[in-house]
Amino acid sequence: MSKKTKWSLAVVILVGVGVAIFSLTAANKGGKPVDVKIETVSQRDLVAAVTASGKIEADAQVDISADITGRIVQLGVKEGDLVKKGQFLVQIDPAQYQSAVKRLEGLLASSQAQMIQAQTNRDQLKRQLDRWNEMRKINAALVAQEQVEQAQQQYDVAVASTNAAAANVEQARGSLSESRDQLSKTRIMSPINGRVVRLPVEVGEVAVPGTFSRETGRLMTIADLGTILAKVKVDETDVVRVHLGDSVQVTIDAFNDSSFAGRVTKISNAAATTASQSSGSSSDRAVDFDVEVTLDNPPAGVRPDLSATARIVTDTRTRSVAIPIIALTVRQHEDLPNELKNQTAKATGKQKDREGVFVIRNGVATFRPVKVGIAGDEFFEVIDGVKTGDSIVAGPYQAVRDMKDSTRVKSAKDEKGGKKP
Repeated sequence: MSKKTKWSLAVVILVGVGVAIFSLTAANKGGKPVDVKIETVSQRDLVAAVTASGKIEADAQVDISADITGRIVQLGVKEGDLVKKGQFLVQIDPAQYQSAVKRLEGLLASSQAQMIQAQTNRDQLKRQLDRWNEMRKINAALVAQEQVEQAQQQYDVAVASTNAAAANVEQARGSLSESRDQLSKTRIMSPINGRVVRLPVEVGEVAVPGTFSRETGRLMTIADLGTILAKVKVDETDVVRVHLGDSVQVTIDAFNDSSFAGRVTKISNAAATTASQSSGSSSDRAVDFDVEVTLDNPPAGVRPDLSATARIVTDTRTRSVAIPIIALTVRQHEDLPNELKNQTAKATGKQKDREGVFVIRNGVATFRPVKVGIAGDEFFEVIDGVKTGDSIVAGPYQAVRDMKDSTRVKSAKDEKGGKKP
């Protein structure tokens, strides 16, 4: 191919590219505008919140269980009853424990009698040993040395017997005290003021200590409903925004017509353990943290284990510049003239995406990067990028997603001024 031919081909290509660009520009400027929802940037009061679900719990809740084994012969309360501290709850058959107490009382009395007998014998041998020692001091011929030694030996044995008898008495007393303690545990009293919220046993069933299983040994549950908590699980992506003292609105499924105010009073430092995690297996489930909310004025009739949803207010803004959430979109960053390129972008060949909105001027939508702050229910706070009074594209979603820079737009209204269906 000759040099002249090459130049001719290059000119043809350039002319073709120019015509294509001109045609696209003309089509964009002269084509049919895209119907969009147009909204004016304004100032709004914003509330950022985290929503989490959980259940109602009492601040103080005690599981009543038996410390001894025995058959239940009497229940002093029914489920739902209000009880006071020290009130009678359960009677376990005391017969075998009463018998044990009587047997050990007899053993103690016998041991005490033996000790008294040993003490009397010891004292008698001590007096005899003292007399023989005195007589030998007066006249050594009156008492043989061998008799004195035998008396001393008999006295030492009596002392040892007395000490052994005293030890037996203390042992008997200890056994009797333990037996009496076991007998006292057959009659169970309430440790707190509250309401019986769970009573899974009946008269005639056998109560057993819950050594290996909490559920096995539970006789009833008493909850102090003076302070009511909503214990909810907050996702790991949201828990960092929750703080002690944050205001909360709690809705309880059983009271669906009302919400109840509260405050965050406890945030777990460790994630809630799931069944799969506790067994050592891996899990792809989201990580949640327990957050406790104390209700200021809980409703009458509330009870533990009711399902609840908490809306935790994490931040607020007053008269902040705001844009609709649907208006915010992401576009690939384009370098401005003389702008220094990010070294990482140079190395990877990737450009950083930017959040922004399409600002409308003279019927043309232009992408403009913005910096957003907190997110309300329907609006984002704008820290930088747009100002009050700017017109932006606020929908529909597909139009915002597919829109190109410098697209001609018009308000999605018909000629009569009504919105298009």
